[in-house]
Amino acid sequence: MYVNHGRSTLNPKSWQKNQVIYGQLDAQGRTSAGNTAFLQRRNHADNSLRTDQSVQPTGWHHNIDGELVYNRGHLIAYSLTAGINPQTGQYSASTVGDQDNPRNLFTETDFVNQEIQTVYETKVRHAIEHGKKVIYQATPIFRGNELVPRGINLQAVSTDGQLNFNVYLQNVEPGVVINYRDGSYYLDPTMAVPVPPDAEKAEDSKANNEGQFRFYGHYPRPVATAPRHYVRAW
Repeated sequence: MYVNHGRSTLNPKSWQKNQVIYGQLDAQGRTSAGNTAFLQRRNHADNSLRTDQSVQPTGWHHNIDGELVYNRGHLIAYSLTAGINPQTGQYSASTVGDQDNPRNLFTETDFVNQEIQTVYETKVRHAIEHGKKVIYQATPIFRGNELVPRGINLQAVSTDGQLNFNVYLQNVEPGVVINYRDGSYYLDPTMAVPVPPDAEKAEDSKANNEGQFRFYGHYPRPVATAPRHYVRAW
């Protein structure tokens, strides 16, 4: 859904230095503060250099019974962090990108990560590929002391104003009811989720967070009623 009529509240004039400002984990270890990235062309990362992730963000549960429910979701996508040191947030040409960083990960449904958030990350990536400077901010929204966020606020603005969006994405999974207090879940075929018409096809989302699995199939449209399935790669 749109926030502020879809217009970013970020100030394009605040872009001064290529860096990522990482929020500190809160008392419960959650990434509730959000992260803000000041990006340019050199931050487009090579996905072939990605490695498996082991960090378990709050509320994390491993996928079971062939149902792909959770990803380790990035606040600032790996593909946007070439050269960003995950400890300092500063640029260093020798750094391949932000990987397995607890300050940049949260428990996100596969549906939101692979079908919806990637749409907005692609907008940012295309902007920096065309030489634009972009401020991009991602903030998970938690309710009370819950360990899994109810959604994530994404907003971005380019310094020339041509890129400008502000959205809230609900952290839901078709065919699944989530207990946001602890991340547990159960399957429910009545849990249907509309798929946005501009959502990317699964085959266009090549990066995933479970290195030991190979994915197949994609969400049906216009309404998704079940999580994707995975098969083991060995």
